[in-house]
Amino acid sequence: MNAAVPSSSTPAASSAGGHRRAGPLNAGRITIWALFALALIVAPYVFTSSLALTMLSQIGYLIIICLSYNILLGQGGMLSFGHAVYTGLGSFITIHAMNMAGKGELPIPLVLMPVVGGLAGAFFAIVLGFVTTKKSGTTFAMITLGIGELVASMALMFPEFFGGEGGITTDRVYGQGFMGITFGPAIQVYYLIAVYCFVCTALMFAFTGTPLGRILNAVRDNPERVEFIGYNTQRVRYFAFIISGFFAGVGGALAAINFEIVTGADSVSIMRSGSYLLFTFLGGAGFFFGPIIGAVLLVFASVLLSELSKAWLLYLGLVFLLM
Repeated sequence: MNAAVPSSSTPAASSAGGHRRAGPLNAGRITIWALFALALIVAPYVFTSSLALTMLSQIGYLIIICLSYNILLGQGGMLSFGHAVYTGLGSFITIHAMNMAGKGELPIPLVLMPVVGGLAGAFFAIVLGFVTTKKSGTTFAMITLGIGELVASMALMFPEFFGGEGGITTDRVYGQGFMGITFGPAIQVYYLIAVYCFVCTALMFAFTGTPLGRILNAVRDNPERVEFIGYNTQRVRYFAFIISGFFAGVGGALAAINFEIVTGADSVSIMRSGSYLLFTFLGGAGFFFGPIIGAVLLVFASVLLSELSKAWLLYLGLVFLLM
C-alpha cells in the first residue's frame, strides 16, 4: 500500500523530460513572449514585399496548426496521419459560414470566424476522436490514416459541401467595417492572423502546465503506471485530441480567410497531414517552440525551395531521413 504513495507525483515528474512547461511568470519568460509579440508586429515593416507578406500570413496560421499537431505528437506521443482532417473541415465550415454571413444569414463578424473554425475542428475531433483514441501507438496511427483517407474520399463524393475539384470561394470583405478595418488589404489580414497566432500559442503553452497537460506527458512516457495510479489513459488522450482539433480548426479557418478559397480533397489529404508531421518533427517535437521553427521551414520549402528546383521534394525527403 505504501508503494503507491510516491507514485502520485509521477505525472508531474514524468513530464520533466519532455516539454518545458508553463510556470510562474519571470523576467526571462516575459522577455521571450514580448519578443515574440514584437516580431509579429514589426515583421511586415522589415519584409515589405507582397510575397513576404503572403509568406508571413502563411507562417502565422501554420504555427497554430503545427503547435496543435504537437499536442498529439510531442506532448502525447500520438503519431497522427490525419491531422489535416480537422484543419480542412475547420476551413470548410468557416468558408460556408463566411458565405452565409455575406448574405446576411449569419450575424458573425470576420474577426470571430476563426472561433467558428475552432469549434468545428473540436466537434469533428469529438466525433472521430472517440474511436481514434481507443487505441494508442501504431494502431492509433493506422486509424488516423484510415479516417484521413475516408474524409479525403468524401471530399470528392459530396461536391455540395466540399466544392469538388474547384473548391469553394468566398469574399472576406462583408458587413460593416470597424474603424476603417475591412480586412480587404493583405496587411489587415496579416495582423488578424498575428493576433490569433499569439493568443493561440499562449493558450497552448499554458495547456502544457495544466493537470491535463502534465498527465498527458505521463501517458506518453509510462501509460501503465498512469493507469496504476487511477487515471483513464484513453480519456486523457481523448481530451487532448479535442483540444488539438480546436486549435487545428482555428488554423484552418485563418487559412480560409487568407486565401478566400478552400480546395476539395487537397485540404484534407494525407499529403497535407504528412507535411504537418514532417515539419513539426523537423522543427523539434520535443520542445514547445520547435513547431514554430517547423512552420517557418514549411513555408520556405513550399514557396522558395519549390521555385529553385523541381526536385525539391527529393531534397526534403533526404533532409527528413538525415534528421
